[in-house]
Amino acid sequence: MALQDLTARFKAPGDFWGGLASMLVALPASVAFGVTVYSAISPDYAVFGALAGMLGAAALGMIAPTFGGTDRLISAPCAPAAAVLSAFAIEQVQNGVSPSGIVLLLTVFGLLTGAIQMFIGFMGAGRLIKYIPYTVVSGYLSGVGLIIIGSQIPRFVGAAPDVKWWHALMAPELWDPRSLLVGLATVGVALLAPRFTKAVPSTILGIAAGLIAYLALANSDASMMTLTDNKLVLGALGVTGEGALQSITARWQEIGELKLGQVAALAGGALTLAALLSIDTLKTCVVIDQKTRTRHDPNRELFAQGLANMASSGIGGIPGAGTMGATMVNLSSGAQTRVSGTIEGVLVLIAGLALGSYIAWIPVATLAGILIVVGLRMIDTEPLHFLESRATVFDLAVVLVVIGFALMVGLIAASVSGVALSILLFVREQVGGSVVRRKTFVNQRSSTWSRSESEMRMIAQKGDKAVIFELQGSLFFGTTYELYAQLEPEIKLRDFVILDMRWVQAVDITAAHMLNQVRDTLRDRGVPLLLSHVREQLPNGRNLVEFLKQTGLIDDGNTVRVFKNIEAAVEWVEDQLVGDVVLSAADEVPLRLSEMDLFQGRKDDTMADLEARMAQRTVKAGDAVYNLGDQTRELYLIRRGAVRIMAPISGSRQVHHIASFGRGDFFGGLAFLEERARSDNAIAATDIDLFVMSLEQFNLLAEEHKKLALILMTAISRTLAQRLRHADDERTLLHV
Repeated sequence: MALQDLTARFKAPGDFWGGLASMLVALPASVAFGVTVYSAISPDYAVFGALAGMLGAAALGMIAPTFGGTDRLISAPCAPAAAVLSAFAIEQVQNGVSPSGIVLLLTVFGLLTGAIQMFIGFMGAGRLIKYIPYTVVSGYLSGVGLIIIGSQIPRFVGAAPDVKWWHALMAPELWDPRSLLVGLATVGVALLAPRFTKAVPSTILGIAAGLIAYLALANSDASMMTLTDNKLVLGALGVTGEGALQSITARWQEIGELKLGQVAALAGGALTLAALLSIDTLKTCVVIDQKTRTRHDPNRELFAQGLANMASSGIGGIPGAGTMGATMVNLSSGAQTRVSGTIEGVLVLIAGLALGSYIAWIPVATLAGILIVVGLRMIDTEPLHFLESRATVFDLAVVLVVIGFALMVGLIAASVSGVALSILLFVREQVGGSVVRRKTFVNQRSSTWSRSESEMRMIAQKGDKAVIFELQGSLFFGTTYELYAQLEPEIKLRDFVILDMRWVQAVDITAAHMLNQVRDTLRDRGVPLLLSHVREQLPNGRNLVEFLKQTGLIDDGNTVRVFKNIEAAVEWVEDQLVGDVVLSAADEVPLRLSEMDLFQGRKDDTMADLEARMAQRTVKAGDAVYNLGDQTRELYLIRRGAVRIMAPISGSRQVHHIASFGRGDFFGGLAFLEERARSDNAIAATDIDLFVMSLEQFNLLAEEHKKLALILMTAISRTLAQRLRHADDERTLLHV
């Protein structure tokens, strides 16, 4: 299934060019890494190292992209693997282990490393990489680019490989003019080619230019036309197909000689190597995401890398990871999909076994020049713009620290230092911002419950006794002091304190402890703490309701009241301010028309005439009075019970509670006045009794009793105007 998916994604010629170019980079490096590891066992084992590097590059190249989840990623033996395995081999030599035994231990070491990586991916730990900040990625990218450039300078100028880059730069006597000319030709063409053509990748043209320059110089220097003692070219790999097969079969015939204790002793080292390779791979994946605006699947990638490392070790290769250098060459050469990685692996196998004599003639300076170009393109100059603002200077400092650690300590230390600094900057930003989004009072807000004019006046007078704090962001140890400083004056004065947590992203134990202190202070005064929008699922995955119960803030008492939303909390406070006695619908006595506030002071005979024009209707709790889209043009006056108005949320099938009307209120006035369909639903919250005035009856009333019709319209218009004015005031407040 994975192979079919891979074939379907193939996009030539970009994937082929990318695979070819990255093979030309990955194969020599892999051979070099293999030689480094096996030479630590014995100089006689260097040829086995060349074979191990080539097999590792082939296995990783073919298997990792087939099962992985990242386009354009090239997997091959890498520096972390070479460093750890070389140190392990040296330690085994010092312990007196035979060379063949060390080879077997290296095989098991690689198998364990791959198995651990597969387990990490299976457990889902790979997703943690997504939390790496851009500043760390930028610094890491630039640091790797500088490391690549520095590592290639000695080869570029023709100095010995063990010479440090700064020594090579400062000592022209170590340079080989022939190597320098070949390298300059490669770099020049690779950098300038994209300005003239994109049909052929610049890396391929750069390699071609280096080969042409080498051949031109060879016309006047016979020593350059032989592989013997020629340090300007890669040289023969010394690997044959027959030798490779014999080495693999012999390895598995002897593996049974290992003891269980020896295998168990490798677990710690394998865990370390698995972590290094996983970080190296996922860091490269993050860089690909930055360059291509894509998103990789870290867990799938780690599982595939582990499987590839097990296969590599199983056939005698050395483990590896998603490598930055070859991947950037693949990307810059036009690769589009992960098929390019498979092509790279196949070409490595073909080149290593069948074309070794041709690869031997590739100039070392040419490969060094290509990697230098890749390193230059990896350096991220965007953070230099951070100097333009004081607000981003510290972000630039993070980038520079990551680069510094990468150059002087190591890439893993660079990542750790960058993440640590980014966390500190995040805490600094959080502490600097306010977690109080808005502070208002109940007389500036309204619940969804429609109040009478007298009740609205009472709420306007007493509303400043109830304060509302809308909280936002993360409530944690860094913002706790600032929040308490704003709450403290209010909790000593107000009769009601509402904390709206709709915009809260996270709450830690320190913030919960502070909220407990607020509750205790209010309890001493006999004042409840009201919480609204306490969600069961915060963005960080925490169940806030359960968390606040565990920390003791929410209990079964009345000290802390929790409401579904801010409107419900405001409604409860309004009830306390106006002193409403809540009756059940069954206990309510149906109002006569003259008893409603809408018609207070009107003559009895006038109300009798008006009531005669109205129908009476009873609706059971839960049933609809009208529905969204209905064309009915009726006005409803509530004699008994309560109605909830539910309006649809734009772009969603969900509905939202926008208003409630009770005994003595009216609703449905807008559709009654205009010729439009209903824009909401009216649902009976309890059993209700209604007066219903249809538009037809109103028109008849207007013809026969113009004054009576005017009285009705005046009463409706006055109430609608009051509701609209209050809504405008609240809307203005929310935009402040």
